[in-house]
Amino acid sequence: MKLTVFLLVLLFLQQQSEAQSSCGDGVSFSGGRSYGSCARLPYLDATLFWSYHPSNGTLDVAYRAPQSANGWVSWAINPTGRGMVGANSFLAYPDAATGSATVITTQLRTYDVTPSDIRDEELTFAVYRREAEYSGADGYYTIYASVELPGNRTTQNTVWQEATTFAGGVPYGHPLDHDHLSSLASLDFLTGELA
Repeated sequence: MKLTVFLLVLLFLQQQSEAQSSCGDGVSFSGGRSYGSCARLPYLDATLFWSYHPSNGTLDVAYRAPQSANGWVSWAINPTGRGMVGANSFLAYPDAATGSATVITTQLRTYDVTPSDIRDEELTFAVYRREAEYSGADGYYTIYASVELPGNRTTQNTVWQEATTFAGGVPYGHPLDHDHLSSLASLDFLTGELA
């Protein structure tokens, strides 16, 4: 019985390790950044890379998602529930003046978001660093951030999105198809388990 349990645990850990290592194959990050874990998110072809620091409850992340140069991507933690309402979001998009990738942080308080609701503001948890880049060679945005995990909980509700629609110079609205409405998951940053 003990041997069977041991073998099952060993098999699970091996599968988890293979899943995490394969999601980052061939991906490199600017500035020599590296991450200890990654997960392919189940919708919109996005991948999240991270390193969790248990000593201070912080997380370094790189959210990578395909998009055209004139579109936007977003990744968020929702400390209060699943889905969009309550999400503390990082939005990456082309700066109207320079055309280079920029990132803002904003809170999504309602489903009835207006363009004036999308503004650069503090989140409900500490953000120590944020940066975005766009790679035209492969058509990907990457959002880099260092954050304090809300409530020092390793399992967080995450939400991600993408679109090409803008209003007033800021990302606004996204398609309402299955993949866009399903782009949310609970993620354990300690184990890498998605639910």
